[in-house]
Amino acid sequence: MELKLITEVDDLRGKYVIVRASFNVPLVEGRVRNDFRLKRALPTLKFLQDNGAKTIVISHIGREPEETLMPVYEELKNALPMKWGGKITDEAFVDIRNNLQEGEIVVCENLRQDEREEANDPVLAEIIANFGDLYVNDAFAEAHREHTSTLGVAKLLPAYAGITLSEEVEHLAKMMSPKSPSILLLGGAKFETKMPLVEKYLELYDHVFIGGALTHDILKARGLEIGKSLVSDVSLVEAPFLWSEKVLVPIDVVVEGKNGEETKPADSVLPEDIIYDLGYETIMMLKPYIEKAETILWNGPFGNYEKGFEEGTEAVAELVAGASGFSVIGGGDTVAAVNKLNLADKFGFMSIGGGSMLTLLEYGSTPALEVLRR
Repeated sequence: MELKLITEVDDLRGKYVIVRASFNVPLVEGRVRNDFRLKRALPTLKFLQDNGAKTIVISHIGREPEETLMPVYEELKNALPMKWGGKITDEAFVDIRNNLQEGEIVVCENLRQDEREEANDPVLAEIIANFGDLYVNDAFAEAHREHTSTLGVAKLLPAYAGITLSEEVEHLAKMMSPKSPSILLLGGAKFETKMPLVEKYLELYDHVFIGGALTHDILKARGLEIGKSLVSDVSLVEAPFLWSEKVLVPIDVVVEGKNGEETKPADSVLPEDIIYDLGYETIMMLKPYIEKAETILWNGPFGNYEKGFEEGTEAVAELVAGASGFSVIGGGDTVAAVNKLNLADKFGFMSIGGGSMLTLLEYGSTPALEVLRR
């Protein structure tokens, strides 16, 4: 996919540029817990600043309308000079915008405080677009969403890809034509959303390892006991890949049951057990596949991160980090594991996307990306 790039625009000096960034980061007690996405936003903002643009940054955070981007702004201004703009729909923003000088950046409040954002509302799109001369999408994490800020505004202004978004698309495109031997590592939950991806990548990759809560669906469809473990809203009994030799699944699992937490073979789960993570034997099973792979693609954690089951994901992270093949990883908890272990520089590429990464891999594009095509 060849995108129109903001870095190829000749004269940005004095131009009002609206940038859709990915600022949806976790907060703890009002402070940014993980700044990975914020660091990835800086190259585009710095480029616009250096080229004299008047930059208006829009984004969202969280799921509740009362959540604010102020903590993100406080973190960002330590890395790059910028101003706080408040709500882009407030009357006060008109003066803030009109007083912007060349090279200045203003960060606006959480767009999801306005319910029209998620509805891709044309009136809101026009309000935002009227503040800019150009539009830049650098929010790959939201590239699968057809919202006002990702799609509506982009259709009203000359639209370009930011530096980070173009890097994301470039690297993920490589993973659609993998060098063999190759392996896809897929974790997380909701098989109903990931079944088409599994079917597609079993054709492209030599092996697909299915972990996380997705494991439960495979084991259940194969007739094994999974106890009280989380399952998806879809049955895999008729799935063509259920018994494929290319599909790898855990051979042992960590459960909580009547004896507390323990590791047992995947075919020895009891009715009262809940599966929460991979076992050691599964890690050892995966080791040669990962070590020999020329291409490693990984999305999603393999344990229940919310309940503290991190060991399986971290063990796989260390295996992939030590492998010689080209690796691309994505998904919030996956990246969190890598950052916790200080392994970020050991991977070929780390995506800021989770759902957007899966969507691009499955379909090859998204409506928000189509607007940016050359």
